[in-house]
Amino acid sequence: MPIIVRLDVMIARRKISSRALAARVGITEANLSLLKRGHVKGVRFETLSKLCEVLECQPGDLLEYADATDE
Repeated sequence: MPIIVRLDVMIARRKISSRALAARVGITEANLSLLKRGHVKGVRFETLSKLCEVLECQPGDLLEYADATDE
């Protein structure tokens, strides 16, 4: 998949647990885990916005596009 999810990197940088992040964002830990692994077809802007708010980051800090020709 050309979209790389770097949510786990920001979680580590901010030293917040997945449980605490999920609670503050208003999603389940299971959904956060799926998102961290890139096993979702989409993410709501509302969820992305809340993740950025809680983690004090920009959407580009969480998601990256990797062109297949870059490999």
